[in-house]
Amino acid sequence: MRFRMTIEYDGTRYSGWQVQKQAKTVQGKLLESAEAVFPKSRIDLQGAGRTDAGVHALAQSAHLDVETNLSSEMIRMRINDNLPPDINILGLSKAPHKFHARHSAVSRSYIYVISGRRTAFGKSYVWWIKDRLDIQRMRNASKSFIGMHDYNSFSDPDPQKESTKVNITSVELREKDDFLKIHIEGSHFLWKQVRRMVGTLVEIGRGNFKPGIIGELLNGGGMNINEFTAPPSGLFLEKVQYPGEKQEESRSNLFSLF
Repeated sequence: MRFRMTIEYDGTRYSGWQVQKQAKTVQGKLLESAEAVFPKSRIDLQGAGRTDAGVHALAQSAHLDVETNLSSEMIRMRINDNLPPDINILGLSKAPHKFHARHSAVSRSYIYVISGRRTAFGKSYVWWIKDRLDIQRMRNASKSFIGMHDYNSFSDPDPQKESTKVNITSVELREKDDFLKIHIEGSHFLWKQVRRMVGTLVEIGRGNFKPGIIGELLNGGGMNINEFTAPPSGLFLEKVQYPGEKQEESRSNLFSLF
C-alpha cells in the first residue's frame, strides 16, 4: 500500500533530508522509525525534494510503501512515537499507487526569514543581518526571477538534475516589525538555488550589487555568487503542491506574524 505523508521538521541537527552514509538525516530517522513499527515488512519512503543540512520544513511531502492492515492514523501515531521531537508527521493518508511525492508535484514553495535584530530565540531559524537593507530595491529586483530561466549560476552541479531550467511563478517580500519574509514559489528548485537567490537579493539590498546582476546571471554572465549563499538556518520548505489541490497557506502557525 502507498501512503502520502506530510512532515514538519527542524533541520538544525540533520545533514539534510536524504539518507547518507554515516550522517544523521531526516529521511533516515523516518525510515528507522517506520522499520521499528513494521519490522517484518519491506519499506520504501521517498520525499518530494531534498533539503540541505540545517534547512527546515513546514510541510515536506513524502510517500511510504508498506504492507499493513493498520489504519492511516494508527501508522502516523506509531511512527511519530518513535521519532525525535524535531521531526513530526502532520498527516498520513492512503494514496493511489501512481502517486509519487516528487514526480507528481506541480510546484514547491519556500520561505526565507531574515531578522534585522539579534534574537534570543530564533538563531536557528533566521539570518540575522546587521546592515540596513533597501527592501524596495530588493523587491523591484526580484521581479527578474519570474518566468522560466536557466539557474545554472545559482546552483551547484547535481548529477540527478538533467536540466537547470526552473519556472519561478512568485517572489514576494513581506516586512513585519524587525523581520523580513521572502516567499518563493516555482516548479522545482535546484541544489542551493533558493539560498543563492536570497543571498543575491540581500547584496542588492545592501547596495553591493546592482539590480541588473540577476538578469546577467540568468543569461549565463555575471560573477561567481557562491560566496553569497544565504545560510540554511532561515530557510523553510513551506509546501508541495499537487494537481487539483487548492492553493493554501502553510498549516504551521509559526509564521502567523507575516
